[in-house]
This record gives sequence, C-alpha cells and structure tokens, in this order.
Amino acid sequence: MKNYLIIPLLLLFTLLSQRVSSQTDVERMGHVYVNAYDSLMDSYYMKKYATGHTRHVREDVLEAFDQMPDSIIIRRLKSMHTVFPLTYNSEVRAYIRLYLKIMSTRLDVMLTLSEYYYPMFEEVLTRHGVPEELKYLTIIESAMNPMATSRVGAAGLWQFMYSTGKLYDLEVNSVVDDRRDPFKSTVAAARYLKDLYGVFNDWTLAIAAYNCGPGNINKGIARSGGKTSFWEIYPYLPRETRGYIPALIGAIYVMNFYPDHGLRATEFELPIHSDTVTLHHDALFCHIAQASGVSLSELRTLNPQYRADYIPASSGAYTVCLPSRHLQPFLMNIDSVYTWTRDSLARQPIVVSVSKGARGGHGGGARYHVVKRGETLSSVARRYGTTVKALKKKNKIKGDNIHVGQRIRVK
Repeated sequence: MKNYLIIPLLLLFTLLSQRVSSQTDVERMGHVYVNAYDSLMDSYYMKKYATGHTRHVREDVLEAFDQMPDSIIIRRLKSMHTVFPLTYNSEVRAYIRLYLKIMSTRLDVMLTLSEYYYPMFEEVLTRHGVPEELKYLTIIESAMNPMATSRVGAAGLWQFMYSTGKLYDLEVNSVVDDRRDPFKSTVAAARYLKDLYGVFNDWTLAIAAYNCGPGNINKGIARSGGKTSFWEIYPYLPRETRGYIPALIGAIYVMNFYPDHGLRATEFELPIHSDTVTLHHDALFCHIAQASGVSLSELRTLNPQYRADYIPASSGAYTVCLPSRHLQPFLMNIDSVYTWTRDSLARQPIVVSVSKGARGGHGGGARYHVVKRGETLSSVARRYGTTVKALKKKNKIKGDNIHVGQRIRVK
C-alpha cells in the first residue's frame, strides 16, 4: 500500500549551463527555483495548512560559507557512504552556495516533502538494486513535483519523456499519464537507472545518461579518446549534462549538512495520510468526491496521473488515492460511484483537453488564469502545459511582461 503526499510544484530546474562559475547562470537557476517554490505555496495543501508558518532566515549563511575552507566540505562529502564519488570542485561549490541561498527560506517545505516521498523512493530504489542516494535526483529534476512539465515535454517527478515512459510501461494517453503517478514513475526510474548502469558499469555515467541519453554519453566517450569517467569526458558532454552531476552533489550535500551552515527548519506538519483503492469499474472524480467527502481540488492533487477527472478502471487495473480519513465512506458508497458514473457517461461522454498539462474537465470552453505576484509567462505556461509563444499569440501579448491581476487565456 502506498502512503505519500503529492504537492503540486512547478519545475525546479530546466538544467543547466556550460559552467556554473558564471554568476549569470547561477542567478538564472535560482530564479527558476523561486518560481517553483512560489507555485508550491499556491497549491491546495499549502494554502490549507501553511497559515502561520514561520521560516528561518540567516543573512550570514552565505557570508560564512564564503569564508569556509574547501577542506571542510571535502571532509563532509567523504564522510558520506555512497556508491559513486561525491567529487568536489569549483562547480560543485557554486551549486552548494546556491542551494544554501535558496534553501534558507524554503528548507521547511523541502524537508517536509522529503519526509513523505523519500521512504517510498528508498523502498523502490533498493528493491531494484539502485543506490538510495539517487532519490535526490527528484530535487534537480522536478522539485519533487508530480505535475512538473519541462519545455520539451518531460513530465512528473522523474521527468520522463513520452517515448522513454512508454518503454518502461508507463501509460500515457489523453486520459492517463502514469509519468505523474509517484509510485509507478519511481518504479520506472529505478528500472531505467539500473539498465543504464548495466550499459556503463558506472553509476556517475548512468546518472549523466539519465539526463542526456546513453547515446550522448557514448559520443562523449568516443570524442575523449575512449576515456570512461564522467570528469574525463566532461568537456564532450551536452551543456546541461555538465551541470547535472555537480547539481546532484550540491543537493546531496545541503540536504544532509544544512544544520552545519546555521539553517534550522521549523517543524511543518501536513496532516495527510493517504491510501489507495483498486477500482473495478469506471469512476468520475465528481462522484468519488460526492461519495467520500473529498474536495475535487484535493482529489486532483492526490491523483495527478488522471488528466480528465476520470478513471477508466473498466479497461484495466487502476487505483484512486484518498486521504485515509475518507477511505471508509468511499468504500461504503463505491457501488453507487460506479452507478453514478455509468449514468453520467451515458448522458455525456468525457471531453479531454488538448492541452497536455491542463486538467481535462468536462467542457470545452475557454480557460483563463489570473496572474499572481511573482508569476511569469514562463511559469504560467509550464503550469498549464503550454508554451510562452502560444500564450503570447493567444493573448496578443508583446514582449515578456505581465502584471498582477492580468487575465490570461490558457485554453
């Protein structure tokens, strides 16, 4: 049985630059993260439970880090037991510094997310023979956000492309997108990482291949004259992949050693315990909500893999995730849910949105978004699974500026 929390976030990193020693690249990466965090605070659970939440801020964190000798960081990294080397260099230091900066006011939420997700990640990764520390990949891939969608169409916690997801048995169609299912996508990621390790017999290269594909790693090896370590083929890898390993090492370091840099996380409890129920017939979200007492917003948050508020359970094995406190009333009324759904579908078939990232709903009309503080065209586009270019064309927007309160058509 799965127990996990699903909290919407936008994409944490679209990864990365040629070398992060450039301050411009570091600032750009930080901007993407801040947008992701702001979107998190707009999510269902954060709106409901984050009232009064206090954040720890230490203005001297970065100043103290800048004075810290490399030898201390090297010693800490060496103290960790990992199956791949946690190499330290100027690029890794730049990422650590960035994480310390952005985590100083966001650590509470990230640690809360890790408390819910990491036990499941660790169980699945270990079962498939994959190092547990690869759970940190979800920080740089998606900020642990199952609804994250990249500009090239990768989706979910582990950012699977359509073709790779299908190869690892993730169903992707107009109604279901298993790339957004936390459990199924983690199983697929574990299988994929294990296969990549089988190809290269090196976890660092396997991780890099997860980012850019095994073909690009093989090209890097060939162009380097046959060298077979990540740092030896580093100059011959795609630009974003060069930053991928340093970003992962930086994330591992900060998530383990943040107290040593003066960061303290306020206890942040989200009282969510969820369980899954296997369905045997089709079910519409509106009727599940009616029978269980769960709101549609919460239901969508806990079941991000269903794109049209519809579970096609009569065609296969599908589950619904519900808060534990609502499980009994749902089970008592499950037969009614099946009957209500059958009657509803007989009257009006499901209408699926053509927008990849948007919720399908049961109507085909226009859909609008009201701009909130801190949002950009890019963040709005990612939220609804569209592009900046499409939003500009649909709304006749010139330039890249939007303002708070502006009504933007997204569908």
